[in-house]
Amino acid sequence: MDTINDFLAVLSSDTCRILDLFLRLIVNTAFTVIIARCFYFPKARRKDFFFTYMLVGFCIFMLIHLMGDAKIKTGIAMGLFAIFCIMRYRTESVPIREMTYLFLIISLAAINGLAWAADISPKHPEFAGPLMTSIGELIVTDLVFVGGVWIAEANMLIKSRSSKYVKYDKIDLIKPSKRDELIADLKERTGLDITNVSIGSIDFLKDMALIKIYYNTNSNDEDEADKKMPKTYE
Repeated sequence: MDTINDFLAVLSSDTCRILDLFLRLIVNTAFTVIIARCFYFPKARRKDFFFTYMLVGFCIFMLIHLMGDAKIKTGIAMGLFAIFCIMRYRTESVPIREMTYLFLIISLAAINGLAWAADISPKHPEFAGPLMTSIGELIVTDLVFVGGVWIAEANMLIKSRSSKYVKYDKIDLIKPSKRDELIADLKERTGLDITNVSIGSIDFLKDMALIKIYYNTNSNDEDEADKKMPKTYE
C-alpha cells in the first residue's frame, strides 16, 4: 500500500485525483457485482433489480465523489439515505428484500465515494481530511459488507420458515384432537418439513378445508401465490 501511496504522491494533483477516482470506482464496481450477482441474483432471478443495483451503485458513487468537499458530500450521502429509505417505485411495491439490497448498494457506494483511497497528504495537502482512508481499509470495509450479506443469506442465524395454503380433503383429521395425525398426513403427501398448521374455511358439502401449513425451508423465498388466501375460500 505504501508503494501505491508514494506513486500517487509524485503525480500532479489533477492526475492524482483521476487515478484516485478510477481506483475507487473499480473497487466499488467489483464489490457491487459480487453482492448483486453472487448473493442477490441466484435466489431472486430478477434482472430488472440487478440492472437497478448496478446503475444505482455507479450513479451514487459518481454523484458523491464529484459533489464538492467533505461536508457537502456527507450531507448528500445522508439525504440520499433518507430518500431511498422511504421511497417506493410508482409502478409496483418493492419487496423488503429488494429494498434492503438497494440500501446496501447505496451504503457501499457512499462509503467508497466519501473515503480517500490513499494517504498522499504530505505532498498533496488538499487530500488531507477526517475522511481520509487507505485503499486497504476501503477494501476491508467492503469485505465486511460482503461477509454480512453472506451470513444473512446463508441462514446461519435463524432457520427460515415458509407457508402456503392447501386444499385438504380429509375433514375428519381437522379436529384439534387429531392435529398430530393431520401434520403427519400432510408431511407424507407434500414431502415438506411441516411444523404447524392452521385451519381456515371448511366446506362440508364438498368435504374440503383450506389449511395454511408452515414448514422449514432452506430458501428465503416464499411463493407469492400462497401469501393471500384465495377469494373463494375467504
